[in-house]
Amino acid sequence: MTDVNKDELTGKATTGHEWDGIKELNNPLPKWWVTVLYATILFSVLWWVLYPAIPFLHGYTKGVLGYDEHRTYEQQAAAAAEAQKVWLDKIDAASTDKIASDPELLNFALSGGKALFNENCVACHAPGGAGRPGFPVLADDDWIWGGSLAAIEQTIRHGIRSPDADTRNNQMPRFGADGVLNGEQIGDVANYVLSLSGGKVDQASADKGKQIYADNCVACHGDQGQGNPDLGAPKLTDSIWLYGGDEKSIVAQITKPRQGVMPNWQGRLTDSQIKMLAVYVHSLGGGQ
Repeated sequence: MTDVNKDELTGKATTGHEWDGIKELNNPLPKWWVTVLYATILFSVLWWVLYPAIPFLHGYTKGVLGYDEHRTYEQQAAAAAEAQKVWLDKIDAASTDKIASDPELLNFALSGGKALFNENCVACHAPGGAGRPGFPVLADDDWIWGGSLAAIEQTIRHGIRSPDADTRNNQMPRFGADGVLNGEQIGDVANYVLSLSGGKVDQASADKGKQIYADNCVACHGDQGQGNPDLGAPKLTDSIWLYGGDEKSIVAQITKPRQGVMPNWQGRLTDSQIKMLAVYVHSLGGGQ
C-alpha cells in the first residue's frame, strides 16, 4: 500500500500539506539548532534564579545573588566623587584667577565646566557658546556685563534680572511705549545708532538722531556708542546685535525694549561648579 504521507520523488515523509502540487517535507530541525534552543531556555531559567527578573504588583524577584544595579551605580558614583574630591576642594578654596593660572586645576575645571555648560546652558547659549536669537554669543569679545573671570562668575552666580538680591539689573527705558520719544524721533535715533556700526542709513535722519541720542542715550551707551559693562549697556559700534541689527529691529528695541533674563545659578550649582563654569565660558574665545 502506498504511504500517502511520503513524497514520491524524495521518499521522505511529508506533513500532509500540499499547495499547487508542492508538498511540504517533514524534515526534522537540525540537532545543533534544537540544542541551542534548549540551552537558551535553560540559561534564561538560570538567569531568573540568579538575578532580579520577574516583576510583581509590589516588587520583583531579587535573585539569589542579590544583585542591585541601583546600589552598584551608587557605589560607582561615590567612588568617582571621592576621586574628584581632592580637586573640587582645591577649586573651592581658589579664585577663578588662581584656577586659570594653575595648569592642573585649569584642565580639571575646563573638563567639568564643559559638562556643566552642556547640561545647563546649551538650551539658551547653544553648543560652544554660539548663541541663539535673543541669547548672547559667548564665543566673541562682546560682553554686555563684562568678560573678565570675575564678571562672568558674578553673572553666573547671581543672574541677570533674576530674583537673586545681588542680580545684575538695569532696565532700558521704553522710549516709545512711555511716550518719551515720538515715532519720528525713534526712527531718527535708530538711524543714528545704525550708523555707528557702519550700517546703511538715511543720513539726514541719522543727523537729526545724533542730538536725540546725545540727550537720551549717552548716559548708558556712551558718547561714541562704546557701551558700559557696569550698567549692562551694550556697545553699539560693532555689528553684534542681541535682538537684530536692522532698522526695524532697532526701532522695536527703542520703542518697547526686550529685557533679557538669566537665572541665578547660586543655590542650583555648588561654588566649585560655578567657578568651573565661569572658567569654561571664559575659555570659549571671548574672555577679557
